Amino acid sequence: MDSHHIVYLLGVLAALLAAARLLGYAARRMGQPAVLGELLAGVLLGASVLGLVNLGDQDSQQTAIFHFLQEIGVVILLFEIGLETDLVQLLRAGPSSTAVAIAGVVLPFAGGYFVCHWFGLGNLVCIVAGASLTATSVGITARVLNDLGRLRDPESQIVLGAAVIDDILGLIILTVVSELAEGKEPTVAIIAGITAVAFGFLAAALVLGNSLVPPLARWFSRLAVPGILTTFALVLAFGLAWGAEMAGSASIIGAFAAGLLLRRTPQIHEIEKAIAPLGHFFVPIFFVVVGAAVDVRTFVPHGAAGWLTLEVGGALIVVAVLGKFAAGYVPFWFRGKKAVIGVGMIPRGEVGLIFAQMGLTAKVNGEPLFSPGLFSAVTLMVMVTTFMAPPLLKALFQPVKGEGGA
Repeated sequence: MDSHHIVYLLGVLAALLAAARLLGYAARRMGQPAVLGELLAGVLLGASVLGLVNLGDQDSQQTAIFHFLQEIGVVILLFEIGLETDLVQLLRAGPSSTAVAIAGVVLPFAGGYFVCHWFGLGNLVCIVAGASLTATSVGITARVLNDLGRLRDPESQIVLGAAVIDDILGLIILTVVSELAEGKEPTVAIIAGITAVAFGFLAAALVLGNSLVPPLARWFSRLAVPGILTTFALVLAFGLAWGAEMAGSASIIGAFAAGLLLRRTPQIHEIEKAIAPLGHFFVPIFFVVVGAAVDVRTFVPHGAAGWLTLEVGGALIVVAVLGKFAAGYVPFWFRGKKAVIGVGMIPRGEVGLIFAQMGLTAKVNGEPLFSPGLFSAVTLMVMVTTFMAPPLLKALFQPVKGEGGA
């Protein structure tokens, strides 16, 4: 990469951060979570409007750099959420979280499959399209709950637990769908192996880390080296994120586990204070890049095919929202605000776009699995569910006095 390209990217990064902050501030002034403004900033800066953040070429250096910054952003975000989360309370919500996660996968998948079958699409296409409705973007919901000061409420703990389980289920579904798209038959052994590794890594990280992390944190805190405790925290967060990915799980699960472990140390407040500035820089990049991945030009109808795209997209939005919302009511024994849980599971974000992109790039008999119209329909579903969740959560869950995010 030459110096001219580096200077250009610095300018784009400056515009990205400025737009994220300005529109995030504007969203808060209108009584909405800042994340809504950051997502809008991404849409405006994306290829379909101003064209500053162009993610269309998956092989370009710019795309690779922004995806790298995006990955750091979501890792730091989930690490911060872990620092705010009580592990005991999270485990107490386990049965409810599991019920919500399973229902939140089964119901949208069935709805998506039925919608695509209704429009006469092939069986494999229906399966992949249905799978794209199963994901939940934990980053978006967690950020909104944190900004509202509601992260420690029982409803939030159920949503967080369900979203973590949902990520693991999503990995399993993604593997199965990938095998089907390549013409292979996924075996029970493969699925069982992925499940065991994903849950096993999280359990091992928490059990071993609970013995190792507190004494290490105490030892590093005694060293008279500026920033050494911050470095230790970041090494743990990035190391567990890397380890989770290498083990076949998701990087954000590793980062979340690192936050949970450090939450139980006496140095927690010092760590939170040191990590916050990094979050102010990297986390908005994550949401802007999610917004930039949406191409609004694909939603403009051109002839009968264009209107069909909107019809399919509209139907997918309905089943996507109703499926996740209904999942919030599955744990009938929980006496809190079930509507908050249902809405918290709605946003698909970057995870849904991964499924949509896979459908577009996978080929069957030399033809893409998803037509451009179906890809646009799934993208429309992702965009609407992502943008509708923050204001709905705000309406259902008023912020705690004195909170509201930075």
